[in-house]
Amino acid sequence: MAMVGAATIQEANTSMAMAAAATTGGGVFCCNPTHHHHRNLSFYSYHSPSSSSSSSSTITSSRHPHMAAKDGMACSSKEDREAAAAKVEKLWQQFFSDPSQWRDKRFDKRNPKFPDFKHKTAKKVLWIDNKFNPPWVHARLAAMVKYQEQGQTSFSTPEISVRVVKTEQLWQDFFSNPSQWWDNRFIKKSPKYPDFKHKSTHEGLWIEGWLNPNWVKAKVSTMALGQSQSGTGLRSRVSNFGNNVSKASEEGQLKEALDMLELMVQHNTQAPIKAYVALLKGCIRRKALAEGRRAHALIVQSGLFSDIFLANTLIEMYGKCSSVFDAHKVFNAMPEHNVFSWTAIILAYANHGQCQEAISLFGQMQQAGIAPDKVVFVIVLKACARIAALEQGKELHSQIIKYGYVSDVIVGSVLVDMYAKCGDIEHAHQVFNNMRERNVVSWNTMIAGYAERGLWKEALALYGRMGKEGVQPNNVTFVALLKACTSIASLEQGKQLHSHIIKSGFESDVIVGSALVNMYAKCKCIDHARQVFNNIHERDVVLWNAMIAGYAEQGLGKEALALYEQMKQEDIQPTNVTYVVLLKACASIAALEQGKQFHSYIIKSGFESDVIVGSALVDMYAKCGCIENASQVFNNIHKRDVVSWTAMIAGYAQEGLGKEALTLLKQMQREGTKPNEVTYLNVLSACSHSGLVDEGCQVFNSMCKDQGVTPTVDHYACIVDLLGRAGRLADAEDFINKMPIQPDAVVWMTLLGAARNHGHVEIGRRAFDHVMELEPENAVAYLLIKHLCSSQEEG
Repeated sequence: MAMVGAATIQEANTSMAMAAAATTGGGVFCCNPTHHHHRNLSFYSYHSPSSSSSSSSTITSSRHPHMAAKDGMACSSKEDREAAAAKVEKLWQQFFSDPSQWRDKRFDKRNPKFPDFKHKTAKKVLWIDNKFNPPWVHARLAAMVKYQEQGQTSFSTPEISVRVVKTEQLWQDFFSNPSQWWDNRFIKKSPKYPDFKHKSTHEGLWIEGWLNPNWVKAKVSTMALGQSQSGTGLRSRVSNFGNNVSKASEEGQLKEALDMLELMVQHNTQAPIKAYVALLKGCIRRKALAEGRRAHALIVQSGLFSDIFLANTLIEMYGKCSSVFDAHKVFNAMPEHNVFSWTAIILAYANHGQCQEAISLFGQMQQAGIAPDKVVFVIVLKACARIAALEQGKELHSQIIKYGYVSDVIVGSVLVDMYAKCGDIEHAHQVFNNMRERNVVSWNTMIAGYAERGLWKEALALYGRMGKEGVQPNNVTFVALLKACTSIASLEQGKQLHSHIIKSGFESDVIVGSALVNMYAKCKCIDHARQVFNNIHERDVVLWNAMIAGYAEQGLGKEALALYEQMKQEDIQPTNVTYVVLLKACASIAALEQGKQFHSYIIKSGFESDVIVGSALVDMYAKCGCIENASQVFNNIHKRDVVSWTAMIAGYAQEGLGKEALTLLKQMQREGTKPNEVTYLNVLSACSHSGLVDEGCQVFNSMCKDQGVTPTVDHYACIVDLLGRAGRLADAEDFINKMPIQPDAVVWMTLLGAARNHGHVEIGRRAFDHVMELEPENAVAYLLIKHLCSSQEEG
């Protein structure tokens, strides 16, 4: 490439003219910008000797305002401007030292935000009209001959000449027969789209194209609206848009489909209803609420809102795009409703978690005299299952019998699921047995119902019966069965299931694999879990989470963190669940620095506002002894749930900050969050470690009498520990004797430990006797009583 190092502008122009003449037959390619105010962009133009007497001119700075901000050139002070100019000058020096390392983007960019030159490897860009450019840049650019002998560059002068000739020929073809070209000027939303496009060759032309001859703009301006379509061609084309809306919607080009419909409305051309339906379906698939609202407005403008099918699709669109309010507005505005209208609005509420409202709407539907079909019954049954509305579910069951849907396999399966999730496993089994036809979904539903109730024997028995009846299990079957084994930590049953899974060919299934990993981890068989994990080749993030969680739950924090590093190497993106289990791993080994790193990753990933992640962060900081950090994270959680409150209270309990725990409990109740049994357990523990005996007893009494929380044996053990630490051993023993439930070994061990600390031999011996009745092999109890008796003898 020929270059002139310190040439003057005149010398540069002469050099450029000679080089261009040698390669293009006398034409001169020069840096002569044509400034177009409405696009705020400078274009290069090709001049022949006859059309221009000047081969160079000063390039004006007409940069797009966003460009300056893009490359960091928006400077306020003199020092900033000088630094920016120095930086730009250095980049130009690098460019001219080896232009082959830069891509010339001037001839294919359609937007001023794109750079003129872009480095091939480094993130470096340059604009010709940057106001910080040194004055010598334009001269040196003009002196460059854009050609290499090997033809390795993509911006040689001969190539430009060919493109200029081709562009001029295309314009001549256009003006000779405009009817063969589509006029896109009135529908295009981006400068990337051509203004005119040939109907058969699909060649494109841009009015503002930099390769255009000078006479193009003037000639185009004399054309009447739609003249390129032979007068009435534009209207004819607009009327054909309806056929293309469906295709564009199916391909996800919702904005393009909307543009076509808007143009039809502007030209008073009615689009077919199927075009609007296709667009709304496209919005549903993409969850595109904004585009759906635009479509709704066009439907109203077109006078098509009275079409009941279209209105039903609108309700469906709003419901599946999570705007129940808009869905109900459409429903209320409809002059009449059919079963599909009611189904759509009931489904919208049910999918949005407003199950009681969905059930109420079902009642209104019947009052309106609309007979429900099986689809509505399925939706409302699922809503009942979700909120455990057993009585309403039973009423639905009687209506299902009345309307003759009880023999339907889908309705029957959902009925089984409803009864099981409402805790009525007997009715679920009765419905299941009465089903004339059962498919694998029916069997899975019943097995899952048993598994969720902890009835693993019944679940496994049903699995055996399923095989005898010739129904093949699927991955859902095995996941439900593994859940049953996991809930009772039945390792032997889990291993038997594992062998069935291998025989059925589901061992490599990632969903079944995750359940297997979880089962082995909960059964404290972490090596088996890792073996299953390693044997699955296509691992998803759920499987990785299950394995990391297995390590974390077993206290193997280092192994969990090492697995996370392997996960990153395999380019698996972590989820909020991943960070929760990783933070749990950090908490288990007090890995504070690693936890802080995960905290920064969480912020970058946008999970900081997630209440589950926030609670895990609070727990991690608290267990690592950073109670101030835990409190800061807790205060930044906007929607705190019972888990986040409990995590913070647990942190105070661990640090022995009883008063702070009590204060937080009161604040939690004031803000409307009801404490659960775990919350109270941590508050009682905090009082015990802080010596707040009276306060702890008040909390316990309030929990039982005012809050309706049934105390567990752990709560009783906390009160025994509270009294024992304060030296009130007789009160502690009396409390145990009056417990409404049978005290376990832990309760008596707590009293024995307190007796050991305070040297009370008689109470210690009685506590020891009770421990021996429950756990004869308890070695710690023997050690405590030995120390207690030894200290008494020494005294």
